[in-house]
Amino acid sequence: MSDLRRITRRQEDILRRLLEKSRPILVYTVEETQEDLARSLNVSRQALSLHLKRLKEEGYVRTGRGFIDLTEKALEALGLKTASAFVAIRVEPRTRLRAYEEISKLPVKRAYRVTGDIDLLVEVDQAMLDTFLRRVSKIDGVRETRTYIVIERLR
Repeated sequence: MSDLRRITRRQEDILRRLLEKSRPILVYTVEETQEDLARSLNVSRQALSLHLKRLKEEGYVRTGRGFIDLTEKALEALGLKTASAFVAIRVEPRTRLRAYEEISKLPVKRAYRVTGDIDLLVEVDQAMLDTFLRRVSKIDGVRETRTYIVIERLR
């Protein structure tokens, strides 16, 4: 229990039970105020709030003070696939550190430095794969990418 010392034993028990009963879901977070979002949609802040309330009730978004999250259900409604894709990346040794830094800023779920004939293994949501591949191909020193799309999770 490393950094959990700031919480009580009961709170830790609650968190562990919540973790046991939870399931991971895919969520995209909007980093824009509702006021700015309303303006970009040409609707009033109040109208946007009503729409968000309905979308929240239906499970398409989660909202709170300062955030709007799109859920996996929202992505499915938009026709976006939510499977994971793994991209194996080879990078020129001379540009490795700068390339790693730039890749970490892209829309990735996880990125791993690995041994073997590739340098990085990156997990990307399939919905963001085209964007990721387009942007990673422009990074100086990226030699090669190979993409593998998950068709079934076995465990």
